[in-house]
Amino acid sequence: MNSHSITSSNTGLARQLGLFRATMAVIGGIIGAGIFINPYLVAERVHTAVLILGAWIAGGVIALLGGFIYAELGARSPAVGGQYAYLRDALHPAVAFTYGWVLLLVIQTGGMAAVAVTFAKYFIELTGWPIADAAVAVAALALLTAINCAGVRAGSSVQSGLTLTAIAAVAALEICSIARGMPTRAVWQPLIDQRFSPALLLAFGSAMTPVLFAYGGWQTSGFLAGELRSPTRTLPRALLIGVLAVIAVYTSVNYVYLRELGPAGLAATTTPASSVMRRMVGPRGGQFIAAGIALSAFGFLAQSILTAPRVYFAMARDGIFFRSVGWVHPRTRVPIVAIALQGLWAIAIAVTGTYAQVVNYVVAMDCIFFGLTAACLFVMRRQTTGDAQFRVPFHPWTTLLFIAAEWLVAASTFMRDPQRATIGLAIALAGLPAYALWRRRSRSVAPI
Repeated sequence: MNSHSITSSNTGLARQLGLFRATMAVIGGIIGAGIFINPYLVAERVHTAVLILGAWIAGGVIALLGGFIYAELGARSPAVGGQYAYLRDALHPAVAFTYGWVLLLVIQTGGMAAVAVTFAKYFIELTGWPIADAAVAVAALALLTAINCAGVRAGSSVQSGLTLTAIAAVAALEICSIARGMPTRAVWQPLIDQRFSPALLLAFGSAMTPVLFAYGGWQTSGFLAGELRSPTRTLPRALLIGVLAVIAVYTSVNYVYLRELGPAGLAATTTPASSVMRRMVGPRGGQFIAAGIALSAFGFLAQSILTAPRVYFAMARDGIFFRSVGWVHPRTRVPIVAIALQGLWAIAIAVTGTYAQVVNYVVAMDCIFFGLTAACLFVMRRQTTGDAQFRVPFHPWTTLLFIAAEWLVAASTFMRDPQRATIGLAIALAGLPAYALWRRRSRSVAPI
């Protein structure tokens, strides 16, 4: 059965998603609450407009290079689980398991919990309801988990609609700023506030942590490869279109923040989007952008719950995770146990953690595995014959640049916040004995 088939014969998942939905999954995996909040963290760490915009452009370039690499990986291996499958086939199943393990315990669910709490804060601000942040975050995660258990098209439709709403909110902010005219030249001076030095390089690397957190998520569309129509064509196109669109959105919205607030003003506000809209159109503008942030965060959650469970599903089908996680509902054709497992763990993190506490260990672990996954391309090119439907431009130099950038950011995160980054690493390493245990169990149990 080929990639055009309605059902993936070896998994039971239905191939129902085309280019538009795949592209929305890419964009929705990136655009969340981060772009409305994280810019102040960047401005705190580098203090001029040139360096602030430079960090966002550099993050976009890294994301685009990653998009190129994952596009070729997806064309060569359009397997369910995406990044997990690349690590399994090119490096070792233990590496792939460790990625899936840390994805469930740290990367995906930690990011989801952080964004759910952010959504809750804006939701309460808008409604004025006397309810705890944690209760709203739990309700949001539970609702989206239930929607995605109803089927991949149901989950994808909700996610696509919310993604388009987030883009509309950003567009409204930019249109209001353009209507106000050009900023003063003072905003753009000085270009750099300190001499080039190792300290400046470290500060720039530190600024890249919240930037890459905001850009993160484009790779999760690969998790849906088992449910895409013509995945070897659809996934590369969706990755490139989606990442390029987000680079344009992020760079332009940060330009708006700087022209309205200046570098110092941006660093001084933890809610730059709301501050800009209040400045331009008054209190109603603040309420409008708060609604946009809430919907963007909700859309990110929808995308996360849609995509990542396919990794845990693939692990179970490989016999290295709970067998029940590999079960597909006969009517909805989705792995509802995997979806529910992720939702429950994200809820557990949401009621005990905060946004600031999870950013650093999520980014540190993500960057380590990004570099490892990019390294898979060298292996796959040696293992497979013939040309893939997409090839990374200027490989191996662009691939090596991506690996170096990701691992430099990971190192910077460990230097800036060693405690939280080390916790994330310890959780990842704990996956190795867990893998050994499941591997031994799988040898004595028949496959699903």
